[in-house]
Amino acid sequence: MKLDRKDILKALETITIAGEGKNMVESGAIANVITFGDEVVVDLVLHTPAMHIKKRAEDDIKKTILELVSPDAKIKINSKVEVPDKPEIKGKSIPGIKNIIGVASGKGGVGKSTVTANLAVSLAKMGFSVGILDADIYGPSMPIMFDVENEKPVSVMVDGKSKMKPVESYEVKILSIGFFTAPSQAVIWRGPMASKALNQMIFDADWGELDFMLVDLPPGTGDIHLSIVQSLPITGVVIVSTPQAVALADAKKGVSMFMSEAINVPVLGIIENMAYFTPEELPENKYYIFGKEGARNLAEDLEVPFLGEVPIVQSIREAGDYGRPAAMQTGSIIETVFEEITRNVVREVVSRNESLPATEAVKITTMAGCSAVKK
Repeated sequence: MKLDRKDILKALETITIAGEGKNMVESGAIANVITFGDEVVVDLVLHTPAMHIKKRAEDDIKKTILELVSPDAKIKINSKVEVPDKPEIKGKSIPGIKNIIGVASGKGGVGKSTVTANLAVSLAKMGFSVGILDADIYGPSMPIMFDVENEKPVSVMVDGKSKMKPVESYEVKILSIGFFTAPSQAVIWRGPMASKALNQMIFDADWGELDFMLVDLPPGTGDIHLSIVQSLPITGVVIVSTPQAVALADAKKGVSMFMSEAINVPVLGIIENMAYFTPEELPENKYYIFGKEGARNLAEDLEVPFLGEVPIVQSIREAGDYGRPAAMQTGSIIETVFEEITRNVVREVVSRNESLPATEAVKITTMAGCSAVKK
């Protein structure tokens, strides 16, 4: 049968792209439609770089044509992303650091620091150079998680200036306020004092060349978050949440803060921690203690990528307490889980750097062991 271009356009008027009010034809997303007998070629123009929105739009087009025009249609879609120019993201760049990723959560106790530590060692295993800035001023945990509690950064001379040399553990460079206080000492600082300490760890440190700096942010939305986004050109943020409603409500506020017009930092996606529990003696069973797929559903509602889920496994807690992140356990389910999540994070960083004004528009080329590289 021969397809009619008008029928196809009429069918495409019934669908919209996620986040846009107008239908695909009216919004200009459908740039052109060409028919050759039972074949149709659709030129699709998107205004957002998010991979999941592109895939959803392509799936919607195919489904709609097959259902409303012809079930035998052979469909080809040419997709192109055109992102309008945005103001340059705030912050003073640090020479040598290519990507700065904030790891945040709406509330405490959801495992944000544990996720940060395991993302860092997974990136290092893939061949990237990685650093962690422990910006959780009032509850710094990185020294414990990397077994460097008793270490102290040393002073080195760089270009005639004295700078702090980050402590290194498992091929990850780390700076934390925990290195400068006794383990039992509470940090009782007002916001400006905490911000000043952070600025020193950021700009008075010899970080060297890094593919990724992960910033472990405090829970909530407060002074420290504002100081970080004003001080650093954040490439994007990852939100960590557990599946239950209370945590999701706060995670939603965290996403809202970074996506607000005043801050405008890209949200790379959401990670669901403590997604389910599987007993060692019943490996096929999954118990959804905190609820099922709450963070996955939140990601879909907010139209941000879902980066993966981390189960409740006793070894994750034990590994953090003993100072050896669980993702380093070769051949374990946790190694596999964090490898997949880390690939997803890298994929979103690559997509973001290709599509948005970059803090330092560096194309990642050292994709050792990572399937996220664009094919």
